[in-house]
Amino acid sequence: MPDTPDTKAAGEARPVGAGRQLLFLREEELRLAQDLLFFGYRDFTAGPDAILAELGMGRAHHRVLHFVGRRPGITVGELLAILGITKQSLGRVLTPLVEEGYVTQTPGRNDRRQRLLTLTEKGEALERRLFERQREWVMQAYREAGPVAVEGFRRVMRGLMGPEARAQLDRAAPPDPRSGPSHPKPRSAA
Repeated sequence: MPDTPDTKAAGEARPVGAGRQLLFLREEELRLAQDLLFFGYRDFTAGPDAILAELGMGRAHHRVLHFVGRRPGITVGELLAILGITKQSLGRVLTPLVEEGYVTQTPGRNDRRQRLLTLTEKGEALERRLFERQREWVMQAYREAGPVAVEGFRRVMRGLMGPEARAQLDRAAPPDPRSGPSHPKPRSAA
């Protein structure tokens, strides 16, 4: 059955026919990719946005909760590097999270000037609630797309990231169970 605009828009996986391998590089296809990213992000964040709005918070709070939850004991400097924001911007988000009991700050073990961030039980509960809303969304999309598409999605998303973002992701990611026994990855100088 040939691809129609409706089947392409629905995201159905179909083998690429001979001579069509580079059609995805046309401007209209690239604009469609941009549309997909905008609408996907909007709908992916809608559930957590509603939860956060009830608490007087926004997406910046969600990002902090996410990364502090993924890396307990993360330093403020590391978090700044991941988020790519200024100390002042982080302070506007982090201060209320600390004051309202979602995040704790403790001095570094070796350098007392460092501030190590960890979620409290209250913070863990909120981060878990936000994650569960998005987990269901991602699981549904992954099931519909299938494993080949999921791997392709991961490759495309990594391709959209700059080198520093990929390095941050690689440092933060737990070992991939599909890759066999774990071996420490060399840390980049970045």
